[in-house]
Amino acid sequence: MFGRAGITSAFGVSIHASLTPSWFYPRIVWGGIWGLLFILSISNSGLLWKGTVLSLIPTAVQLFVVYPIVNHQGIAGFDLGLLTPLLVLFFNWVWGVVTALTIKLA
Repeated sequence: MFGRAGITSAFGVSIHASLTPSWFYPRIVWGGIWGLLFILSISNSGLLWKGTVLSLIPTAVQLFVVYPIVNHQGIAGFDLGLLTPLLVLFFNWVWGVVTALTIKLA
């Protein structure tokens, strides 16, 4: 939605989605795999805290493995724009908090 609305490009970041099944499928699978992190118990922490802490793991993998090694887009994806790390952190934070809330309500 951010890409279609032009928000990421307004920040000078070239992250965008094609919103096709071939784009969605790997993200759904990886989202489920990362969702397994929620099996880990972080004491009786609140949803916001748990979602924030657990979102840091996929963020680190995206910034320091996927962008530089797999996609050759520089450490932390800086080749996509200087604010790329901030947006990746934000998007993964949203995923973490929504996932924590969904699990609690399920």
